[in-house]
Amino acid sequence: MKYNILGDTGLLVSELCLGTMTFGGKGYFEAVGKVQQEGVNELVKAAVEAGINFIDTANVYSEGLSEEMTGKALKDLGLNRHELIVATKVRGQMGQGPNQTGLSRHHIHQQVEASLKRLQTDYIDLYQIHGFDPFVPLEETLDALNILVEHGKVRYIGCSNLAAWQIVKARACSEQKGWAKFKSLQAYYTIAGRDLEREIIPMLEDQRMGLMVWSPLAGGLLSGKYKRNGEGPADARRANFDFPPVDRERAFNILDVLHPMAESKGVSVARLALAWLLQQPAVTTVIIGAKRLEQLNDNLAAIDVTFTDEELQQLDDVSQLPPEYPGWMLKRQARDREAQQKELHVK
Repeated sequence: MKYNILGDTGLLVSELCLGTMTFGGKGYFEAVGKVQQEGVNELVKAAVEAGINFIDTANVYSEGLSEEMTGKALKDLGLNRHELIVATKVRGQMGQGPNQTGLSRHHIHQQVEASLKRLQTDYIDLYQIHGFDPFVPLEETLDALNILVEHGKVRYIGCSNLAAWQIVKARACSEQKGWAKFKSLQAYYTIAGRDLEREIIPMLEDQRMGLMVWSPLAGGLLSGKYKRNGEGPADARRANFDFPPVDRERAFNILDVLHPMAESKGVSVARLALAWLLQQPAVTTVIIGAKRLEQLNDNLAAIDVTFTDEELQQLDDVSQLPPEYPGWMLKRQARDREAQQKELHVK
């Protein structure tokens, strides 16, 4: 297992992160997974033994049950809390009242206390906003998060599912106020969904922020178990939870390349899809979730997959994004500088 620095912090996190959305199976998340405590303990134990030091959850997963089961697993297994990086999130609906959702100071401070209690810990390493809240002034959210950092309840803050301009605006506001800044983004990124590369990845690199990848197998579509006609395992996630949206024709063109490549290497298609992400320079960590131990073990083995330059080019050719303005214009106008860079050996 390799460890990467999270953004511009000094925090080292494993290149694979254990996701906990499959824990509990309550409410909306029942279709994702219903792993009970014994299975949760087994998955957490295997992940930590494989070198994972990063665990990601959210208050909204199974209505808080995922956090609760994660915290119990850490206690049951006698793991050293200070050796683990625990991340959770706030934004989603956690009750029936009008203030039981969103990113107000009220909701954030209420929910961080609830998350700490469920996780059985006195601090959260990375506290992330789970999305954008159009009702709440940005300054209120950032101020509330900064107070949590100052009080030691949260070590770092991050965001998820935001646009590039929203992240830069938030960081500029925090910079101006002297507040804690977002250190990471948790976002959807797969070989079948490379939209992040247009605006967000260049922004992350410019701002020196970490990237945590969610749904790296495109909601299971890249597991290799699905066919073009829509056939797939009856118990698979997409049978009951068809998310995230994917251009299926594009995805199956990619799978047409992945299948023979996986066969030649003697590995699963899923393992190759994860390994491709680990090759991308902007990626800090890839979040893997599992219902069963054999699934987790297969995902963990992605760190051992290697590609030839020819294979990487083949995968890039079949999955690359179609040109879009202003990207194609920026690339065109940069040609003179690229030529100078080569001529003058400018790094």
